[in-house]
Amino acid sequence: MDSRTKRRLSRPELDALARRALGAGVLDHAELTDGFANAVWRLRLDDGREVVCKLSPPPELAQLSYERDLLRTEAAACELAAAAGVPVATLVKTGFDDPVLGGDYLMLAALDGVSWNAASVTPACEAGLRRELGRHLARLNAITGPVFGYPQAGITGSTWREAYLAMVDALLGDTVRYPTPLPAPADRIRSLLAAASPVLDEVTTPHLVHFDIWPGNVFLDLSGRPRIQAIIDHERAFWGDPLAEFITPTIFGDLHEDDPLVEGYREITPFDLTPSAHLRLDLYRAYLYLILLVENGPRQYPESEYARIRDPATTCLTTILNRLAA
Repeated sequence: MDSRTKRRLSRPELDALARRALGAGVLDHAELTDGFANAVWRLRLDDGREVVCKLSPPPELAQLSYERDLLRTEAAACELAAAAGVPVATLVKTGFDDPVLGGDYLMLAALDGVSWNAASVTPACEAGLRRELGRHLARLNAITGPVFGYPQAGITGSTWREAYLAMVDALLGDTVRYPTPLPAPADRIRSLLAAASPVLDEVTTPHLVHFDIWPGNVFLDLSGRPRIQAIIDHERAFWGDPLAEFITPTIFGDLHEDDPLVEGYREITPFDLTPSAHLRLDLYRAYLYLILLVENGPRQYPESEYARIRDPATTCLTTILNRLAA
């Protein structure tokens, strides 16, 4: 989707960046437009390699509070995931505070598979892939860290409840800079989420959570029986409750016991969908829907494309707030 946060580089600028970063020039290039925040290019280099280049937004463009140093978050999460045996794109080169670019970039090995949202698979294969994805996510979520929240953005807490409320406060605080139509006043939303937040004290260890698992961020190998080739785009990752990982794969819906995603996850890490777990899921869904509504401020999506996200996010957030109020 088009976004004001996507940096525009010309062919000569991409060539100069590739030569500086990898010592090879660009023979061909194509922008990958599925993402929502960072500009992404697939580059064919003159030494035979194909890489994906991700660029941070222009430095003069303000973003949401939690979006500080997103590519640094992605690089760190990608390396941790790879070490845990989770399939990811190989990180080839990182460039932070590049003096010419005036920002950050990542170079990753290009994948030869197809994104799940562009693939046509049978219902049986779909179920098998969700089960496989569940196993991969369980391994990813088994990675633990020293603090809850977003360390790169300075939004953290010594407890998960403290970090979650800080994350919510930061997001609602962003609505001052970027006035956002919400289904309830910001103070009312903050109050309802805070009142339910004691349930988060059940989470005592920070776990790595990708928090952006949708079909466009999962690549498939279709050369034989369909399987997952890689999970990509770790930039929204935070340290928190593994249960939050189920939110984006079931966006605008609910998590059910018979979901193959749950079955696969439980093959690695057992968990129960207790009443308190469902309350935690509501808190994480509310947070995601807030992100989807507030992020349009700095990004300024095209209205015709954004409506298909904004409208269900508003409806679902309203439902959750009403449920919490009751």
